[in-house]
This record gives sequence, C-alpha cells and structure tokens, in this order.
Amino acid sequence: MRTRWQSRPCKWHRASRSSAHLFHGSSLRFYCVSCAPSNRIERPTQEADKAGREASKPRYAITSPHEFYSEHKSSPGSPLFQPAGTHVLQKLQAFLRAQYPSYGFEEVLTPNIFKKSLWETSGHWEIYKDDMFAVTGRGPPRGHDPEIELGEGEEYGLKPMNCPGHCLLFKSQKRSYKDLPIRYADFSPLHRNELSGALSGLTRLRRFHQDDGHIFCNQSQLTGEIARTLDFVQLVYRTLDLGDYKLRLGTRPTQFIGTVHDWDTAEGHLTTALEDSGRSYYINRGDGAFYGPKIDIVLTDADGKDHQTATIQLDFQLPKRFGLEFDTPDSAVKQTPVLIHRAVLGSLERFMALLIESYCGKWPFWLNPRQLILLTVGQDQGVRRRAEEMAGQLASPDARPGALALKARAFMVSCDNSDESIGKKIFNARKRGFNLYAVVGERNLKQPPNNQALDISLASHPKEQDLREAIRVFLHSQTLKTGSEVQANHVTTKAVIASLTIQQCQDLLTYLDSRYL
Repeated sequence: MRTRWQSRPCKWHRASRSSAHLFHGSSLRFYCVSCAPSNRIERPTQEADKAGREASKPRYAITSPHEFYSEHKSSPGSPLFQPAGTHVLQKLQAFLRAQYPSYGFEEVLTPNIFKKSLWETSGHWEIYKDDMFAVTGRGPPRGHDPEIELGEGEEYGLKPMNCPGHCLLFKSQKRSYKDLPIRYADFSPLHRNELSGALSGLTRLRRFHQDDGHIFCNQSQLTGEIARTLDFVQLVYRTLDLGDYKLRLGTRPTQFIGTVHDWDTAEGHLTTALEDSGRSYYINRGDGAFYGPKIDIVLTDADGKDHQTATIQLDFQLPKRFGLEFDTPDSAVKQTPVLIHRAVLGSLERFMALLIESYCGKWPFWLNPRQLILLTVGQDQGVRRRAEEMAGQLASPDARPGALALKARAFMVSCDNSDESIGKKIFNARKRGFNLYAVVGERNLKQPPNNQALDISLASHPKEQDLREAIRVFLHSQTLKTGSEVQANHVTTKAVIASLTIQQCQDLLTYLDSRYL
C-alpha cells in the first residue's frame, strides 16, 4: 500500500472496515488507517474504531442483489427482475398512479420504436443518435408501388424518451385554448445505448422505466404548472421519507436547439418558480438539456454520492418542430403551446437502488416485498398445511373460486415451514426485514377453518412507533365496529400486538397498505 503523501510503501496500516456495493454495481472497498513510519501507531484511535463500527453496520437486510434482480451477459444493462424487485417497481407505479387524478395527469401508451425521420424532426437524431439503439426495417415489399411504401426502408430507433410520441398524441386532435393544460403520463420502457463501462447496477442501465410526464400549456400557465410539479415532488419524497433534497437549475449548454431569446425566457420562468417555492437552489451552468433549461432534484446516497432523480424541463423548441398549435379566443389566430417535461422519481430502477440503501432492509409496509410471514411450530404436517392455507387467504383476500375480481387486493405473505426452532424463525424474520409475523401451531388445527385466530407481532419497520400507533388506531376502530374489544396486548410492547381473526388480519393489512406506512 502506498500513502497519498509519499511514494514509498507505508508499512504501518490496518484495515478498519470493508463494504460491498451490490446495487450500484459489483464492487468491494477496503478502508484502512495508515500513517508514516515516524509517527506510526499500534492501533487505530478509539474514534476511528467507533467510526469503523458505525460504518460497517449492515445497510440492508437483503444482502444479495439476486433477491431483487438478476443480470445476464445476454442483456447487459437490462436487468431481469425477481418477484421482490417487481413488487417494489409496481408499487411505486401504483403510488404515482393514485396521485395522478389530483394533479390532472392522464396515462397514455406510446410505441417503443419510431422511424428515423421522427427523431430527425425532434432533433434527437442530430444530437443524441450515438446514445440510441438503431433498428433496420424490412424495406418495401417487392412489386409494390414505391410511393405507397415510401420510407419503409429507412432506419428506426428505439425511443430513449417519450416526448416525441406525446407530441404526436397532442397533434392527433384539434386543440383549443380551453383544453390546456393537457397532461400526459407514461411508464413505457426506455432504451439508451450507454457505454458498457458506464453501466452500474441499477443506477445506470440501457433499459429502464421512467415516470415520464409532459404538460402542454400556454405561457401564462407556466409558473403555476411548475409550482404544482414541485408540490408533487415534495409530497412523494415526504411520503417515502427520503429526507431533504437539493434543487439544481441547469442552464443553456454548448449544444442546443432554438434561439437564445427562447432560452433566456425559459430560464426566467424556472428561476421565478424556484424563487416562489421558497426553497434554496443552486445553478449548474451549461447543464440544461439540448432543448431547454431544467430543474433537477438531487438525492444523496449513503456514500455521499449525488443522484439526479426528479426533473422539470422547459421546452419551447419541440412544439415548434412538430408544428403543434391550439386555437385562441380569436379563431383566426393559432398559438404554439409550451412543453414541460417532468419526472417525479426519474428512473424507477435507479430510485429503487436508492431506496434499498436508504431503508437498510427496514422497508415501509406498503412497499415491502416481505410484509407478513407465518411461522409454524413443530413438524406436524397438518400445521404446515394450515399455515399455507392461511397464507393464501391473507395474500389474496378477494380471491373467490370461480369469481373474477376487477380490482383485487394482494399482499406479500410468506410461510416458514422449516425445521428451525421458533426462536430462530423469529430472528430470521426480523433479519430478513419482514414487517409482521404470526405463529401458527396446533391450536390452529383445533379451531374451525372459518374462525382462525392469529397472534400478530411486529418484526421490523423503519418507523416502528408510527406502525404501532397505526395498529392501535385500527384496533380501536375494530372495537367500535364490532362492539366487542379486540384481544390485544399493549401496542408498545415487543410481544404479541393483537390476536385477530383472518378477516380482521386482512382488514389490518389493507389499512396499513392504504396509508403508505
């Protein structure tokens, strides 16, 4: 080992800790305490020892990336998501979808592939083509009129972003000033041809999903729409308990489309919105997109590295390039709308990587791929079968034989039928990050199948007191509903929280899930 202040080897060093980054790529780091021979120390100081112990605490209970996703050489930069990872991504999408009506967004679907001519119109082919995947079409069929098949032989491109498709949707109908603002949301997968050396875990991919949104409005509506988007971001990040975030204003880059006047106007609108928000921000000059300036929301991970997540980008150019227009009160005059690009979470895969490190294995109930686990006592096969039946009832409360449910509840419920002792099973449930657990034993065999009781206990949660309080409120509501007090221990203990029927347990899971706890 060589020190940073001299070129000769340093004999006196000691490894204080190591860490593995499983979701930012496969890397391993060693941290050492070292000094020059003249000032050598036999052991690190007490402060260094304490810092090493704190830093070496496990960041997450799920220590293998394969719990969430797999990678394969056949699809570099395009992960294959396991059920746990799929659950987290789908819950994030469902959470955003639940907020869309309040913010006026309508979800749309657009193609994954467009002709080169479309990307030339949008300006992406000129500036962004090296980061796009090009695809060749079949070409015009033999014997056909070349005029009919015009353009069929041209190159195609997988979309790296959704904005051109949303411009086509806007243009597909006649628009009036009364229709504005029009807000589209899209979760379609995006593809970007990143360099292989730049790929890193879930934070830098070639295929990813983005909570993409586009707002078409007139200039008088700009400030209000940007303010609403900043409020949307604040709501989501507060719900996810991600702490403070930074706002960064990116201005005109070296390569850009449009006029300097348009850029100055756009930057003025974003600056006004930031000033009105009352939040501090900083300017990153030259960091705007090639079509307009932007506001980036920046989160800091456990290593102190910044990650851009949400973004709000102002665009005067794309609507002009696509010839977008809307009727004004004077029917003889048409105007071009302004386009706001927005993403609240950004890349869902990157955001999930940040959540994995932020939660350290203790996931909030509504996002957790491990919400409840049933632990069997003993090796009786009847107990194991009963536990599996109960797990199925709790995981799919609305499932009925021969019946179809338009919108069915679903929870992540597991069953531990191993031969481990019950103490070991409880330890494992907490270590693996389950929120709740219940013990199933011989007494459940003696109870009628339609009148089972479960003793629900708390395993782990990032905000245990909030979860306990929510359960206390739920138990109180059940008492008022049924007229008889629910059998429950004091909610502040670490023992059994409540003894609930299967129906009450299903209601509890629904209650916790709906409150984003």
